Amino acid sequence: MQVIPIENLLLAFLPAALVVGILHLWSRDAKETLYGFARMILQLSFIGYFLIYLFEANTGWIVMAVLVLMVLVASWISLRTVDMPRTTLLPMALLSISVGGGSTLMVISQGVLQLDPWYAPRFMVPLAGMIFAASMTSISLAVERFVAEFAKTRSYETARSIALKAALIPITNSLFAVGLVSLPGMMTGQILSGVSPLVAARYQIMVMCMMYAAAGLSSAGFLWALKSRLPLLAKE
Repeated sequence: MQVIPIENLLLAFLPAALVVGILHLWSRDAKETLYGFARMILQLSFIGYFLIYLFEANTGWIVMAVLVLMVLVASWISLRTVDMPRTTLLPMALLSISVGGGSTLMVISQGVLQLDPWYAPRFMVPLAGMIFAASMTSISLAVERFVAEFAKTRSYETARSIALKAALIPITNSLFAVGLVSLPGMMTGQILSGVSPLVAARYQIMVMCMMYAAAGLSSAGFLWALKSRLPLLAKE
């Protein structure tokens, strides 16, 4: 694959800047988006250098430390839409992502791909990133929708059902659109690097299954655990 020159990369910011401009004109509230872009640039630049070290080190305990950090960060970010202190629900998010996302990661890495060594960082870290990101997004959508529905004096069971469906909307839409509307990142990257489209399609099927499982298991586990926090939600 060709290396993108910095001056060419800057062109990618032009349409994004247009959206930020529209957001500012309409809402006068583009600070969070600008902050998000700044964090994105710094984080990806840092992770690029770190992954070079990680791949060369090829050490199991370092990979495990990275996975734990990813779960912690994903759990914290997943609760950013909640009005109550995040620390109240953080243990539930940690457990849900660890169990839902972690079990999915184990099935994919050890069962489907049969990595050797088991912690092969070039595979384990990117797969974990996709899985934990799916878990994080689904929990964020689930808790926001659950709180909104529960506030309408709906029963726990009704609010839980609606919240789970809402949490799965993004990944379910992707199931319908993949191959017709979009060629997802992994498949596109493999094709650009010269891999057969048929091989790339198998990998993408694996990715779609693992992301749906991670999103569903994590959000369902979180909503199930949320029942113990209903008195706190009722006070909000």
